[in-house]
Amino acid sequence: MRVMVIVKASQDSEAGVMPSEDILRDMGNYNDELVKAGIMLAGEGLHPSARGKRVRFSGKARTVIDGPFAETKELIAGFWLWQVKSMDEAIAWLERAPFDGGTEIEVRPVFEADDFGAEYTPELREQEDRQRAEIERQQRS
Repeated sequence: MRVMVIVKASQDSEAGVMPSEDILRDMGNYNDELVKAGIMLAGEGLHPSARGKRVRFSGKARTVIDGPFAETKELIAGFWLWQVKSMDEAIAWLERAPFDGGTEIEVRPVFEADDFGAEYTPELREQEDRQRAEIERQQRS
């Protein structure tokens, strides 16, 4: 199963406070373990919401809202995409993460094709397969 591991923002991350060399080293070592174990598929940190935008959809109307956004506890500072056997395995890996007090992480399963049932027709599956193949081709170029 794939899971999205969502690192919640903090006052420091929203203020643009960069991590120390020690924190970067510890996180790099942790990521090395995830990669060697075949768990980590992707992972990135995000700039503060002040550098972001939101797009609100209302019927055909689109409204662009500039950051920063309120409610830091609802914002994301980074993410991983992991391939694990179970949610328990994801939690076991997270318990080893080099975070200090106050950090909050959310883990959510990623939808797989079979989760959508009959509505996800063979044609739609084929379309997604083509998209994934094209993404891989572009990343190799």
